[in-house]
Amino acid sequence: MKNVLLLTIVASIVCHSQVSADNWAHWRGPAGNGVAAAANPPTTWSDTENVKWKVAIPGKGSGSPVIWENQVFVVTAVPEGSSGGRLPQLNFKLLSFNRANGEKLWEQTAIVATPHQETHSTNGFASGSPCTDGQHVYAFFGSRGLHCYTMDGQLVWQRNDFGKMDTRNNFGEGASPTIVDDKILVPWDHEGSSFLYALDKTTGKDIWKTARDEPTCWATPLVVQHNGQKQVVMNGQTSARCYDLESGKELWRCGGQTQRPVASAVSVGDMVYIGSGFRGNFMGAFRLGGSGNIENSPNVAWTIDRDCPDIASPLLSRGRLYFHKGKSGQFTCVDAKTGKPFYSAERIPGIKSTYASPIAAGGKVYITGRSGTTTVIEEADTLKVLATNSVGETVDATPAPVDNELFIRGEQHLFCIAE
Repeated sequence: MKNVLLLTIVASIVCHSQVSADNWAHWRGPAGNGVAAAANPPTTWSDTENVKWKVAIPGKGSGSPVIWENQVFVVTAVPEGSSGGRLPQLNFKLLSFNRANGEKLWEQTAIVATPHQETHSTNGFASGSPCTDGQHVYAFFGSRGLHCYTMDGQLVWQRNDFGKMDTRNNFGEGASPTIVDDKILVPWDHEGSSFLYALDKTTGKDIWKTARDEPTCWATPLVVQHNGQKQVVMNGQTSARCYDLESGKELWRCGGQTQRPVASAVSVGDMVYIGSGFRGNFMGAFRLGGSGNIENSPNVAWTIDRDCPDIASPLLSRGRLYFHKGKSGQFTCVDAKTGKPFYSAERIPGIKSTYASPIAAGGKVYITGRSGTTTVIEEADTLKVLATNSVGETVDATPAPVDNELFIRGEQHLFCIAE
């Protein structure tokens, strides 16, 4: 039966690869900026219109879907029953669906565990997004470990020895790992000893482990390149930082971020943009190549001190940087070179509260609110609303655009939107 399933998946992948323009293997897309350069999904839909398929997802999770060829992957935490304590015992699961029709290809329970700490009422226990390199798919459940599977769902390795995260104010966990070359980067910032790990992606063993003097942070590592050297950029409450990918050595840092940052960095060329907006506002544009403490140095190209993003990460596309004010639906677009606004804190129809990050595809920006509404605007220097759509249920995960489709993970369903 397993061999038949494997042959079915492989055949489906080979068939689909002939027409697939790209993959969305990481929660912020191929470059980590929220952009699908080759995609052109629909502009309008509802919970029935332009829905190619939708499938119910058991349990709760706000990790975003990732797509590789003909497979769509999501994570979830499904109650197993009463644990006898205040928190339920949960099945932490990774599920694979056929992109063509929504048929479930397989599901695996990575671990059955009772969380050691509560989470925010709007958060769950499966908030980190999976990632894949087309050979393996990785599900990260924070304190419940990192789990590596083959594309047909066979367990390769798992790491359950990172410890227990102690998150600020019981807000819960949610950072995602990042794959680069032979490594998978695992962020581990909390109220205890914080680290950034680089693991061998084929074995799960440590390549390096760098201590971070940072409290809880939910940002995902971003990989950039400068003068032929790959580097890792991370947000942080104490400082935004950059590390050498091969050694884990800190290259530079810059203070100024606000409390408990969540938004991940974005980058183009030799510029990196990092912001936070909880109990304060800071967005900085940093030139790669600095050393040590770069605060107040020429490596800081510009900064912004108002209307900065909190939960949702910024979007960087075609020379424009887009972001929400805090968790609100108010939207700002600035010139990425200068930081000068094209428009600031504009009200977006249908969007009041946001967790999902904006994405860009086909010359359009997709802005998703927690109500399940996605408003589509034109990628331009002026704000032009093209459409307002809703799938009829809460959406906290960032949608994933691939080819002519848009994958939306709602509170109860996974949607494939296509004309």
